[in-house]
Amino acid sequence: MKDLKPKEIVTELDKYIIGQKDAKKSVAIALRNRWRRRHVEPDLQDEIAPKNIILIGPTGVGKTEIARRLANLTDSPFYKVEASKFTEVGYVGRDVESMIRDLVELTVNALKARQQDAVQEKAAKMAEERVLDILLPPTPKTAVRPDTGTLKLAGSSEDTSDTGAGTREKLRTMLKAGKLDSRQVDLDVPDKSSPMVEIFSNTGIEEMGINVKDMLGNFMPKSTKRRKVSVKEALKLLTQEEAAHLVDMERVKSDAVAMVEQSGIIFIDEIDKIAGKEKSQGPEVSKEGVQRDLLPIVEGSSVPTKYGIVKTDHILFIASGAFHVSKPSDLIPELQGRFPIRVELTSLGAQEFVRILTEPKNALILQYMALLRTEGVDITFTQDAVEKIAAIAVEVNAATENIGARRLHTLMEKLLEEILFAAPDVADTKITIDAAFVEGQLMGIVENQDLSRYIL
Repeated sequence: MKDLKPKEIVTELDKYIIGQKDAKKSVAIALRNRWRRRHVEPDLQDEIAPKNIILIGPTGVGKTEIARRLANLTDSPFYKVEASKFTEVGYVGRDVESMIRDLVELTVNALKARQQDAVQEKAAKMAEERVLDILLPPTPKTAVRPDTGTLKLAGSSEDTSDTGAGTREKLRTMLKAGKLDSRQVDLDVPDKSSPMVEIFSNTGIEEMGINVKDMLGNFMPKSTKRRKVSVKEALKLLTQEEAAHLVDMERVKSDAVAMVEQSGIIFIDEIDKIAGKEKSQGPEVSKEGVQRDLLPIVEGSSVPTKYGIVKTDHILFIASGAFHVSKPSDLIPELQGRFPIRVELTSLGAQEFVRILTEPKNALILQYMALLRTEGVDITFTQDAVEKIAAIAVEVNAATENIGARRLHTLMEKLLEEILFAAPDVADTKITIDAAFVEGQLMGIVENQDLSRYIL
């Protein structure tokens, strides 16, 4: 994990997320505690459990965005999942253990890609030799017998090897110069069109499907098919193949499991969708059933994966939910106890909307300016236009459903609809958006409540 200090983490998050200082601070402390735990005495490391967090706040205030940016900030294994996609064990669907299997799978793939990048130079040299072998098959060399001296093979001349070596070096020079890129060669590539076998079982379709495929792969020969490709593409394919052979997969798997166990982070979104006091009788899928299944994973248990047993004791869980209908207290008490840190995110007002439109690196206004610039159209927004858009967003959120900053996406798309449509053929390539333009485009829809419910 990148050893960022809490202030540095908050600074990085500030580049993309406006406000929500408390949430950023809690997340920054939780991340830094992972680094601190690695530096305490080994005897105490196992005793220090992660302090899981629940982010509580209305939709569109930045809960999911915090998770997305965290994934870019840290080298830790990171996985974001929606709680509503899980079902209780015993019913068709994904069980909660699949989040651990997915996290390990992602980590293995990331480490494998990193290892392949590290051996890319060596793999490229090996691929180059293989391409040269295709372009110029090795010539028969002289054979030596101790009793009769040197015997020349039929059809060979004394300087065959020298001539072949010279031609090979000429081809190598041409290959490096790119002069052979367009030449076509025949190449045997792995045939990936193998039949997929799915088996329904308690361990999950995805787990059993992978295991059966691996098992069959050990018994059945790997099929290849011959393709005619350019030399440039052949170099690329063979470099990938050689890089895969150079990676020690056993070490990658063991490192991935260790990384997940010691510094894994799982972001569980929409946790409020599995909260609620249901009074149902009889066997049926229940929200509390999913919570009960989630409890041992968060508390710490051993989950079987195809890469080995993974212990979840030190994985950091960050949950988030709007809790419009339910309350955090509607979660089962045991699960509440495993999320000791609760942070409430505040609703966004006009001032925050103005900052969201202009300040972040990925600000909406900057995005639309960049999009229209590709058509040769320069669009600028006056300050009063930005403030007007923010004010309308607050008004529509109050009158209809409060969806936070997501309302800005809807308003901006409606505001610039005609400009985006006519951009390729527009005569005036410099357009200024002011408050009057915003009012003319949006106020008619805003004032019509019934229309705004469907359009904005």
